[in-house]
Amino acid sequence: MERVQNNNKVTALLGWSLPAIEAVDKLDRPFVVVGPPEFELFAKENEISFVGWQFQRLNETSVELYEQLKALGVELAVPLYEETVEWAGALNARFRDDPRVFNRSLLLRDKGLMKRKAQMAGMRVGVFEEAYNKEDIHRFLKRVNEALIKVDGDPADPIHVKPLNKAGAVGHRVIHNAADISDIPEEDFPCLMESHLDGQEFSCEAFIHNGKVKFLNITEYIKLGHSNFVPASSALQEWRPRIKEEIEKLIASFEVEYGVIHPEFFISPDGTLNFGEVAARIPGGHIFDLIERAYGFSAYQAQILCSDPDTTEEEFDAFFPKDTEPPKGYAGSLMVYPRVRVIECLDVPEELKSHPYFDKHDMFIPATSKVAERVGFGNHYGTIFFFGDDSEEMRRLLTEYEKHDFYL
Repeated sequence: MERVQNNNKVTALLGWSLPAIEAVDKLDRPFVVVGPPEFELFAKENEISFVGWQFQRLNETSVELYEQLKALGVELAVPLYEETVEWAGALNARFRDDPRVFNRSLLLRDKGLMKRKAQMAGMRVGVFEEAYNKEDIHRFLKRVNEALIKVDGDPADPIHVKPLNKAGAVGHRVIHNAADISDIPEEDFPCLMESHLDGQEFSCEAFIHNGKVKFLNITEYIKLGHSNFVPASSALQEWRPRIKEEIEKLIASFEVEYGVIHPEFFISPDGTLNFGEVAARIPGGHIFDLIERAYGFSAYQAQILCSDPDTTEEEFDAFFPKDTEPPKGYAGSLMVYPRVRVIECLDVPEELKSHPYFDKHDMFIPATSKVAERVGFGNHYGTIFFFGDDSEEMRRLLTEYEKHDFYL
């Protein structure tokens, strides 16, 4: 695929991602990384232009970041992870002299706000409320099950509780009963409560420029937070026209103009399409890497190109594959979590390594054998990558090996 033309605009990458850094460098664009201060030494040793910044802190002098970047010639900010989304919105609002850019970014950070906005746009969502204490959760669990007209002896339907502004499944809890509620620490409040949605969950990665979808991928989830593959199977791809309609509704409602969005949906058994949530940064699950393996273009570069209002149609035509071009195959990832408290060895079966779909793995024996406490799905101990031409065989492999104990 042809390399896009040189662009002298300086791009600021907000966060830290080596694949994103390599991607912008290969685009032959000047860039600066705005990241946590602990990466400064590495950046200096590797001649990476770097500005240290603590994104998780509210900073009354944050205007200094804009002024510092403006002095470096920066005209574009690209968010790499969740905590940088509104920072990118604030910076791009100044670069583009449009304060609404920042306000739109807030919709993509607050799970309560985004669900209300989606509901106002006519999208189907589950029942949801914010919780400020444990009593709120007790009441919500009771009301949801009363609405389902449960009788004595029926198992209660679960609800989901998650932080308002954290990435993906970080802090996500499934609540079945009062005992589950008592385990929630006070620092998790306020949080979002929502009813359970049955059906197949999947995500989309929509690359958007000037409010139009330039490329749409559908990622099929096998087990949330553990395994997925790209592109989706033919059974899920049959829903593509309907899914694209919902994506376009989401873009219009949220007034998304540039960049990438990563919404999650559920298809219920009766064929209803339900909106879950949406993010505007690099998705988890190694999805960007899977997109490159399946389609042959760098999704990290695609995010940068789509974030830039000045990218031309000619550049997109040279970059993205045509709609008529089939993917190279199905690319899958299995994120591995130890089921033991202390790791003694790594067990990778020979039949896995000899399977034609096995691509590689990056599992490792950690320096500290004690397994770290798990937070959401963010601290897996390595990933196994697969690639092949049959989605059903991909599904079988991901399902089978999710049950295998790689760490003993």
